[in-house]
Amino acid sequence: MGDRKQVLSCIQPTGNLHIGRYFGALKNWVELQDKYDCIYGVVDYHAMTMPFNPAKLRQATWNVTFDMIAIGTDPDRIFIQSLVPEHAELGWILNCMTSYGELGRMVQFKDKSAQVQESSKDTFISAGLFTYPALQAADILIYKADYVPVGKDQDQHLELTRNIAQRFNNLVGREYFVLPEPLYTETPKVMSTANPQMKMSASKGDKHNIDVFADPARITKQIRSAVTDAGDTKEGEMSAGVANLFSLLKAAGDLDSYGSLKGDYDAGTLKYVDLKDAVADAVIKVTDPFREKKAEVLANKKQYKQRVKESSIAIRARAKETVKEVKDLVGLLNVK
Repeated sequence: MGDRKQVLSCIQPTGNLHIGRYFGALKNWVELQDKYDCIYGVVDYHAMTMPFNPAKLRQATWNVTFDMIAIGTDPDRIFIQSLVPEHAELGWILNCMTSYGELGRMVQFKDKSAQVQESSKDTFISAGLFTYPALQAADILIYKADYVPVGKDQDQHLELTRNIAQRFNNLVGREYFVLPEPLYTETPKVMSTANPQMKMSASKGDKHNIDVFADPARITKQIRSAVTDAGDTKEGEMSAGVANLFSLLKAAGDLDSYGSLKGDYDAGTLKYVDLKDAVADAVIKVTDPFREKKAEVLANKKQYKQRVKESSIAIRARAKETVKEVKDLVGLLNVK
């Protein structure tokens, strides 16, 4: 890895790995491994900020980990957050350097609070949901990441991380933390094929997402049933449903079909069935190797678990060094 720049990105162990998640983030993660020193975390502490089932959290963490490996993520670059408790320790220190006002302005807190309230009158909004951006900052800063792959909707969190890092640096009188930069890449916003007005999401139910490990027949069925005309569309403007199908076709890499079918659309001769079949074929071609690799991973779960535990231990050594230095800088005691 040498002098390559450090990249850090994380995923919560919630929901299945659908094609929106893959094309929007994880495909990029796999490609970045060849260019940067990448570390990828499965952040199970963050999964506790929303209502969760303790009996299922550990298995969900391993399921996401296996999925990451199956789509091409190097197991030696993966860590599980709860195996690196220094994240929580640094998270507390940075919590004390984050203002109440900053946290109150976070859009995701408002959105997720509303989700909790809608789900059940008996469910409370946890303090962790309010303060988790400080833990997220710790996830990034603990490895002194140069870059964080983000979409535009995550800019606010990264900007807060930079503010916290600068506040820490000002407090201790030295440029200790790197101020991480966003790493923008082409990450298509994949919408639900059942409702192209909303993002593809596992939390909205099976019809609103397409699992990358689903069998080809199911993928074909879901794409063939995709909504094409939805919402108010101005004359001469492509509908959200059709635009989403074209976006999927492009993301899946079938540029020949994309060009040909786009030509049909422009000429007014496009048949939706042809577009849907091309999208289904392209998505199946992309995901075929994932299903094959997933079967191999599940057949050797014990070995992969051990490998990720070992990578978490190796990555933890870096986190421990950072926390030791931070505690020295802020006047806390270190256990020798």
